[in-house]
Amino acid sequence: MILLLGAVLAGGLLLAAAPWLWPVREKRVHDGPAPLSSLLEAAGFAHVAPRVFVALCAAAALAAAAVAWLLTTVAVLAALAALAAGLGPIVWLRGRAQGLVRLRRGLWPDVCDLLVASVRAGMSLPDAVSSLAHAAPAPLRAAFEGFARDMAASGHFDSSADRLKTALSDPMGDRIIETLRMARQVGGTELTPVLRALSASVRVDVAVRAEVESRQSWTRGAAILGAVAPWVIVALLAMRPEGAEAYSSPEGVGLLLVGAAVSFVAFRVMLRIGRLPEARRWFA
Repeated sequence: MILLLGAVLAGGLLLAAAPWLWPVREKRVHDGPAPLSSLLEAAGFAHVAPRVFVALCAAAALAAAAVAWLLTTVAVLAALAALAAGLGPIVWLRGRAQGLVRLRRGLWPDVCDLLVASVRAGMSLPDAVSSLAHAAPAPLRAAFEGFARDMAASGHFDSSADRLKTALSDPMGDRIIETLRMARQVGGTELTPVLRALSASVRVDVAVRAEVESRQSWTRGAAILGAVAPWVIVALLAMRPEGAEAYSSPEGVGLLLVGAAVSFVAFRVMLRIGRLPEARRWFA
């Protein structure tokens, strides 16, 4: 009874001091989209809801854990398999987003050239951008088709340009669209030289990045193989009864956890060392 009264008294004092210990904080208003939403947009899946993607990650984790448990009957391996499979779709999504950025980076000079030709032919800026729905390279046409539909429906350039930036999700696309927006709002005769300068700088950047990435590809492939190969061997050993018994022991669990931590840190360090600086979406 004394312990109960003491606990009630401590709880009452804690609740009385709560306003000073944990003051109410105003919720921060996020100016930009959530990280997962931004990643889905960058990977070309802006139409997929984040909760659907989270459910997919959870399903992949459960499936991997079930398969690992059925094959090895080692709980820690099942947990590690679930963690790896749950993070797998996110890694794939980031890889797809980076691949789309690399693909589009080589296409933007052609887009700039098409815009320059349209402007010099006397077309207005909305018409020049809308014409890219048929003249732009194939990977970019869908986004410009959406812009053409928005312009035909609303006739408002700024809102249509914002939706075009969301569909493209590309730093260079943001720079080009903001350049066109500024030229439409304030006028001027420097649009053609600016677009040509952007085209030349992008071409130089693409050439340099292609050379560096080709030199790094063998090293990155060897590093990935070095990180994955030990776990393939561990999985094969754990399929044997004596191996499963050894990895289920406290020493085996500790070895697997330490190995997973070392593999994760080494893989992240490899990615950090081999990462090239990417342009950020300052105008998103």
